[in-house]
Amino acid sequence: MENQDKNEVLSRAVKAGKRTYFFDVKSTKTEELYLTITESKRKFDAETGNFFYEKHKIFLYKEDFDKFQNALSGVIDFIRTGKVPEETMFEQESGFGGEGKIDVSFEDLDRA
Repeated sequence: MENQDKNEVLSRAVKAGKRTYFFDVKSTKTEELYLTITESKRKFDAETGNFFYEKHKIFLYKEDFDKFQNALSGVIDFIRTGKVPEETMFEQESGFGGEGKIDVSFEDLDRA
């Protein structure tokens, strides 16, 4: 636990109803900074009669910040205005061959 606390640089929490979102800036052994975003939701286990927290976490590295921010801004703007963003969510990186979009579904991610 002590080692885990050492790599935390900054933390912010956003409470939203039954959920809390944590934005944690952490540092690798080589002092590279990255972001973890955690959704924590309080749930009730009817069998045990106890509350527990269900957590989902993503790791976001510096080289992906711009792509992530652009995609997030685009989908938020779409929700607010109904205007479809021009950028694509999944674009192939150079070196992977082919052009255009990558066709990915959540079902495919479960098989990985």
